[in-house]
Amino acid sequence: MSAIVLSGAESVMVDVDTITRESVVIDGGRVIDGAAPAGANSVDVSGCVITPGLVNAHHHLLQSAFRSGQDTRFLPMRDWLARMSSRYAAANVDPELTAAAASVGLAESLLDGVTTVADHHLTWPSGQDPVALAGATISAARRLGARLAFVRGTARDTPDAAARSVADIYATHLPHARDGVSADGMVQLAVGPSGVHADGPETFAALAEVARLLGLRRRTQANEVIDVQVAAERYGRRPLELLDEWGWLAPDVTVAHLCAITDAEIDLVGRSGATATHAPGCDVPMGWGVARVAALRTAGVRVGLGTSGGGSNDAGHLLADARLAMQVSGLVGEPVSAGELLGIATEGSAAGLGRTELGHLRAGAAADLCVWDCGDVFDAGSPDTFDSLLWNAPGRRPRDVMVAGRWVVRDGVLLSADSRQLASDLSAMLRQRRGG
Repeated sequence: MSAIVLSGAESVMVDVDTITRESVVIDGGRVIDGAAPAGANSVDVSGCVITPGLVNAHHHLLQSAFRSGQDTRFLPMRDWLARMSSRYAAANVDPELTAAAASVGLAESLLDGVTTVADHHLTWPSGQDPVALAGATISAARRLGARLAFVRGTARDTPDAAARSVADIYATHLPHARDGVSADGMVQLAVGPSGVHADGPETFAALAEVARLLGLRRRTQANEVIDVQVAAERYGRRPLELLDEWGWLAPDVTVAHLCAITDAEIDLVGRSGATATHAPGCDVPMGWGVARVAALRTAGVRVGLGTSGGGSNDAGHLLADARLAMQVSGLVGEPVSAGELLGIATEGSAAGLGRTELGHLRAGAAADLCVWDCGDVFDAGSPDTFDSLLWNAPGRRPRDVMVAGRWVVRDGVLLSADSRQLASDLSAMLRQRRGG
């Protein structure tokens, strides 16, 4: 792998606290200090800004085959879950469809500047091999050159069978992993019940035990509308109270959504050491609420950003969701700045995965980065280039994207696959399965 030096950038976001105009030097898939090695390839990034690769802390890649339509938008959450379940059944989710959906979702992510995706996979049809389903997504990520954190999720699955499948996925697809991360850092395994609305204490306990044995991170969801309703109906409690009681508020746990969180719950999460994931592109349009990001951060909670899946958020465009998060933060009276949101969408998300080498460009970091062209009319007149990344040009996409020191996008074109062919293949598969 040749060394690369990126020079001439208007600004470089080393991390949320460090903005420079220095060149970025990459060697062996890592960011290094000092001068470029002899023979390094030079890339001119004049008129551009460089950021770390974005880290999507919460996606459902399968839903790239089940994006929302008139029959699924603006539904009460209980009805939405039932509608999505029927759509999965009608399409016969199997490894072939899982691979096609993941390929589309991961290609979309890379084109939008997301270099790492945490995929909370919750659909495990009866009769399908969980190892093969997981392998379909893992293989798609490797083909496309994206980093993947695959979360073996559950939603009313048998606790012991779910835990056994985690061990089988680990042995099959990450045989030489350490703490759930493959030797090359490209694939990570985690566990994640859907939430207290779908899984009981037995499932949480079984997955916590297998995570302890294998050194895996834990992830779940809390405080979406149905989560609050079912927790009250079934247990007479709030979801976060139950997670705390079941041992699922801890430093190795990330909790997604956290809509309408109370002051007491913010304090509880802060004391626990758990991390959080904000997903406004899902929660806001569906009317499910807004997480109090600023208050969580004030309480010491590391917050990341996720898109959730195509069944509630039709795009996997994390930068667009960072813009939305910034805008809606004013609605809860706790504004979050563009700079803070960029930090949340990079190093904040990486923290929830326990990946200290991701989400920044300090020496030793993985060479995952985005080059954003800020030289056109969309950014003219802006006094702050990083502010303008979010405030200006909604739907902005990066010019170039690098993962582990390898270019995966150049001049807005995916290099690792034909993105239009991926789209065509998925569309044809869905037409066939739906009978035209």
